[in-house]
Amino acid sequence: MADGVTAETFTPAAREALKAFPIEPDALELMSLSENVTYRVVDRRDGVAYALRLHRPWYHTIDELISERDWIRALDEGGIAVQAPMRTRDGQEYASVTIPATGERRFAGLARWTTGRVLAEVLRETADSRLAARRFEQLGTLTASLHDQAAAWRPPARFTRHALDADGFMGDAPHWGPFWDHRGLSDAERRLMLDTRARLHAALARLERQPAVYSMIHADMHPGNILVDGDRLTVIDFDDAAWGWHAYDIAVALFYHQGGPTFDAFERAYVAGYRSVRRLSEQSLALLPMFRLVRGLAQIGWFHQRPELDRAARFEETKAVVLDQCLSFEWAL
Repeated sequence: MADGVTAETFTPAAREALKAFPIEPDALELMSLSENVTYRVVDRRDGVAYALRLHRPWYHTIDELISERDWIRALDEGGIAVQAPMRTRDGQEYASVTIPATGERRFAGLARWTTGRVLAEVLRETADSRLAARRFEQLGTLTASLHDQAAAWRPPARFTRHALDADGFMGDAPHWGPFWDHRGLSDAERRLMLDTRARLHAALARLERQPAVYSMIHADMHPGNILVDGDRLTVIDFDDAAWGWHAYDIAVALFYHQGGPTFDAFERAYVAGYRSVRRLSEQSLALLPMFRLVRGLAQIGWFHQRPELDRAARFEETKAVVLDQCLSFEWAL
């Protein structure tokens, strides 16, 4: 998002969008000012809270956004804890609004607000590693339930969503940007990433794409996108949801803990939770280091597409891990 953008840029459009939904808005509070802009709004009639999201204009078409809602509704009906979406007064999934300060058009969606704290914050405050591991066991259970639903689900005929397959991750135009072109890479680092990209593309192209291992996935199911309320975990932010391998979802869950002293214990707990619900083969487990590398490269592509963000330290940290993994990748296949 451009520098200088403030709440005042979007709040008038948010208030206008709310007129399309069957609530009587009272309090309107800005919660997140990032690529998507999220507000918390309360219905004055009954005190029920909702999340209003103004979607970034370039990421998804309206058909893709509606398809995202199709899956979220199916997950909700299947007993997976998500933020239940709400339709407009005339039965549409989204309202279209203009941002007066910029002239851009954005689609606005409303969903039930979920109480709880972000799991990433809870983990940072948890000194007992056994309690933290228990949270990862719960997250593994939740992910397995989501994958069970996705593997059995038959989307409606209109359903359209991008694919995080060999091309989606490692093609000429990967979904999260050409990571090899990041300005923070040296010529040697760029060559290493391009070589790794070619080998990863070949490896991914060989993988099965049966529903048991490849279906709709969340694609960003790390602790920052999980809400905790007691023992209840809720999945939020399906913005990146796509067709993809289940193993990628699993790799993402622990991506930010790799290299740390608790990683092995957290991974064991996560896998135990997952296997308590759903089969996870040793072959799929063996793919996790590769998918963590895929995630790291995708993260660098994400940084590359957003030079306006001040993420230099995060980029350098990610780059160091990724380069080490690139060097060892040939031994992992």
